[in-house]
Amino acid sequence: MKKKKINLAIIGFGNIGSYFYKTLNSQKRKIELKTNKNFVIKYVCAKNLKRKRKVKFPKKLWNNNPLSVCKMDDVDIIVELIGGAEGMAKKVVFSALKNKKHVITANKSLIAKYGDALSIIAEKNKVNLEYEASVAGGVPIIRSIKNGLVGNKMNKIYGILNGTTNYILSEMEKNDKDFFDVLNEAKKLGFAESNPTSDLNGNDAADKIRILSALAFNKTISKNKILTSGIQNINLNDIKHASGLGYKIKLLAISEIRNNKLIQRVHAALVPKKSYMANINGVLNAIIIDAKPVGRMVIQGEGAGPGPTTSSLISDLCSVLRGNIKYPFGISYKLRKKIDNFDIFKHISSSYIRIDVKDQSGVLSSITKSFAKNKISIKNLIQTPDKKSRKASIAIITHESFEKNFQNLIRNLYRNKYVINKPTFIRIEKV
Repeated sequence: MKKKKINLAIIGFGNIGSYFYKTLNSQKRKIELKTNKNFVIKYVCAKNLKRKRKVKFPKKLWNNNPLSVCKMDDVDIIVELIGGAEGMAKKVVFSALKNKKHVITANKSLIAKYGDALSIIAEKNKVNLEYEASVAGGVPIIRSIKNGLVGNKMNKIYGILNGTTNYILSEMEKNDKDFFDVLNEAKKLGFAESNPTSDLNGNDAADKIRILSALAFNKTISKNKILTSGIQNINLNDIKHASGLGYKIKLLAISEIRNNKLIQRVHAALVPKKSYMANINGVLNAIIIDAKPVGRMVIQGEGAGPGPTTSSLISDLCSVLRGNIKYPFGISYKLRKKIDNFDIFKHISSSYIRIDVKDQSGVLSSITKSFAKNKISIKNLIQTPDKKSRKASIAIITHESFEKNFQNLIRNLYRNKYVINKPTFIRIEKV
């Protein structure tokens, strides 16, 4: 009996789209053997046909109207690789699901913002919404949560979810280079976008932890503001101070249930040098899940780039080809409930604070008084003077205190007449 051919359209044909297309063609026979289904790339959609690409494709596949493709009877699967939470990407995915097409996407921003609404449409129309490539590149974290850990109760999920920032911090430490020098290198190597703002300020990782939280805890995607800060203010002195104190600096995304409330955070953190997370370097991503009965599970791999992303896209494609209609977030949207947010100001941690000050008498006394006023005790203090510029850098490790106290302290220090610029505040994590 002749197998029915399943037709797919690739919408978005930049670096990821063209690499995905090339790999699908080279691995076509292998994929068909493993899924027992035949598939055909029916259409390719993008803004500009004349754009130079690393891969050639028959012009008969070209279609410059992605919304019309979403309605065509001869298309079964839409692979959206445009990116962004709004605009054409949003229109394409909503339209495809409404027209009963399976959707595969690498679009973390779209899923983080509209994942709940999209899942309702997918479930009603009995089609798949697959998004493995939206989080951690080639690391199969979403499938692990939905399938491999289905019998576990998860309490906490955290890790390094952004390869760009991890590369920058790793290279600063390894090669004793300044932040902007490493950032420029990362752009040349393709590890950072020409505009890497969402990576550097933590928003990219925040989108990803929203998605993972919903999956891990069987809840709707939290719309509440996540505590988010990036790595833009970290300099080489911070890297060196951290190293001397037995730490490394990493940008962590953390989500956990505490007192039946959700706490989500994305921020730079000092982690012990001997910890697992401290030794995840370069563009690697790593995620740790604390669950019962499995205990602690660790998964790591390449977090970005055409290869890792394509690996996850093909994994999703194979799932659709096998005919597995699944709930996008593991359980029906009818069973997924909202969860209240934990008051972030009640979060307790110790911290590292670097304060650049004028090198004058009375400075240290003024600084330590601010700490005492805000109920924060000092554990270690390193003062580094720069006599030429008549400035000094004060690096402090604190004992544990409430987040609210730290926020008040940073505001008070910023107003201090001796302080030159806003202090750098990095939480210490026991991971």
